[in-house]
This record gives sequence, C-alpha cells and structure tokens, in this order.
Amino acid sequence: MRALSIAATGMHAQQTNVEVISNNIANMNTTAYSRRRAEFNDLLYQNLKRQGSQSSDTGTLVPAGVQLGLGVRTAAVYRITEQGSLTNTDNTLDLAVEGKGYFQVTLPSGETAYTRAGSFQLSSTGEIVTNDGYTVQPGITIPNNSTDITINSSGEVWVKLDGQTTQTNVGTLQISTFINEAGMEAIGDNLYMETPASGAPTTGTPDTTGFGSILQGYLETSNVNVVSEITDLISAQRAYEMNSKVIQTSDEMLNTVSQMK
Repeated sequence: MRALSIAATGMHAQQTNVEVISNNIANMNTTAYSRRRAEFNDLLYQNLKRQGSQSSDTGTLVPAGVQLGLGVRTAAVYRITEQGSLTNTDNTLDLAVEGKGYFQVTLPSGETAYTRAGSFQLSSTGEIVTNDGYTVQPGITIPNNSTDITINSSGEVWVKLDGQTTQTNVGTLQISTFINEAGMEAIGDNLYMETPASGAPTTGTPDTTGFGSILQGYLETSNVNVVSEITDLISAQRAYEMNSKVIQTSDEMLNTVSQMK
C-alpha cells in the first residue's frame, strides 16, 4: 500500500518542521537571531492514466487522468531576515544595525564572517572584538588613556583622551550587505559566511544609500514571535498525529486482507 510510505514521508516532514520551530523557540532571546521556516514540496507522481492520452481509436482524449502522489519532502529551511526589535542596553560597545547590513568579523582562519549581533568588547590591546575575541573589521584600537567612546550613526569611532577636551577619530566601522541574505551559511555563534547563493558582499559606510545606520548602546533582539511559533508547533503536532493515524489505518486494512479466506 502506497499509503504507508506516503504517511511516513509526512511524519518525517512534520518532524523536521517541529525541529525548526523548536530551534526558533530556543533562540528567542539570542541577539539578532533570524527565525527559520521549513518549506515542503510534494514528491513525484505516478501516472496510472495520463491526462491528454487517447482513450479510443477515434481520437478522444482523457480529460483528467489518474495521478497518485508519493508524499512530501523538505525543500528548504528558509531564514527570515526581518529585523528584530532594538533594545536599549546603555553599554558603550553594544551596537545595532538599523536597516540592512552586517558587521564584518575576522575569524582565526583569516576568513571573514558576518554578524548582526553587535555585543562587542575590548581585547587586552584595546581592539574592538566579539565575545569570542574575533576582530571586528577594520580592526579599530581604543587608546589606553581614553575616557569616553562615541560611535555615531555612520560608524565613526570617536574617543576622548585623558587631559583633552576634543574628541579624536580612531577609525570607522564598515558593514556589508548581500543581494540574497537567506543564502548565507550560518556557522553558529551568531556568525554567517558568504556562499555562492548569497552573492558577493557589498561593503560600505553605515548610514549611506543602501546601508543601515549604527545605534550605539542598543542591541537587536531576535525576530521570533513566540505566539506564532507555539501556534505552528500545535499545527505541526496535529499533522504528525494525522499522518500516524493514516499508517495505523493502512495497517488495519492490510490486516483485514491478510485474514481473508
């Protein structure tokens, strides 16, 4: 019976759906996390009677035919890049991108990763780094005798040195945009990598055409809507139960056939 294998693909698909939803809920408090959505495609169809085929020697055609589907498969787990809310932290090195753009981070391998999680810190040498100590490009160092740090909407980093009344510009943060943000590869730790699907990054100055602005003292929250996720979770659970009921019913039908004398 095809129903057994078809329902099995449905259960597997809903299991994947629940796993995606559970990851969204688990990351509801992760800085700048983008929620995911599972998408599904129907599988190939078996043509028992092809539509449009001739049904007689007079040229009459079959109007609809007979096609039986073989189930469902996971097509993609799509990342929704809608911006999350901005929360005020009053921390000097907490930065949020309002609009499009990713901070650039240099990994230990020398590769460039991208992130919207702007909870930065200072290294032992005064360099602006991530929580894991990775350098935030272009590698801006804060002098030891700095008494105040100001980062404006254009990413310019201004410091006030001890004994001086005017501020000094020590560098400008750059951000990158991608034509297809959903095509970036997530590698964990709130970091993403460029892929052929994402396209090459376009790097520029914040608060210019095509690039978001920088907000100092703010962090972007995740864009997970808990109410929506719980609703989707219940729906996925019901779909899983219905597919399991199909398998149970199919098994009972086969049992009836096996008992025929």
